[in-house]
Amino acid sequence: MKRTIAILLAIATLFACTACASGAGSKATDRLAQIKQQGYIEVCTEPYFTPYEFMDTTKTGDDQYVGMDIELARYIAEKIGVELRIVPLEFSAVQAGVIDGKYDLAISAIAYSPARAENMAMSKGYYFSDDGYGFLVRTEDAEKYTTIEEAQQAVIVTQSGSVQEALYNDNIKTCKEFKLVSAMTDGYLAVAEGKADICVCSLASAQLYAEENGGLTLTSFRFEVSEEMNGTRVAAPKEGTESLMEVINQCIDELRAQGKLEAWFSEYADYAATLGIE
Repeated sequence: MKRTIAILLAIATLFACTACASGAGSKATDRLAQIKQQGYIEVCTEPYFTPYEFMDTTKTGDDQYVGMDIELARYIAEKIGVELRIVPLEFSAVQAGVIDGKYDLAISAIAYSPARAENMAMSKGYYFSDDGYGFLVRTEDAEKYTTIEEAQQAVIVTQSGSVQEALYNDNIKTCKEFKLVSAMTDGYLAVAEGKADICVCSLASAQLYAEENGGLTLTSFRFEVSEEMNGTRVAAPKEGTESLMEVINQCIDELRAQGKLEAWFSEYADYAATLGIE
């Protein structure tokens, strides 16, 4: 009898430990709980995309990262009640970092695409532009590249891993030469320096660059995209971020209702101009 009781107690203890381990594992996968426990949130971004995120080199530390997206990140951190830590990366590393769960969030003018939605959790859209996507060219080529067929005769550049790359692959598909760069501003510069004829780009950001720099313009061409692809979104790891995404979407609702995001976009476009940032 004593032996039987001992065996039953051992089994009961095993089940209890398994339940505890299971509970600990569930808690560990709750990203919001982890963030609160550690006291900070890590947000990765590519700080070279005015006015969403860029650098003010007159400042130091995280203060040097400014822009509409940085204000959004700060608002989210304050809502949760933790410190904001910015992690600057190239755009491809931003996406990989959040997909792998290395960082809590990616806020970097990330547009929706079905492929991204399969690999990362995405918030509702927080900033929408009617401009969409199209071509940035040298001013003298404004009438030269206005169709897909004309673009196929050009040297085209865009940012690696971007929605613009997907738009090229789905629509243009072939051209004289196709180049990928790590930052969209490198694509703009390639066109300006004659290393490419067309940069496939987000027109809102490209327009700011063209206005700040001579010799570049947007053509009349526009890609046809779904409405949801025009909105920028916050990205998070796919697993364990349901409660975190609820907080983020609440923040987005509050900021959109107040008109804050549009105001920040305009404010930081002007701010970048005063710094001479393209």
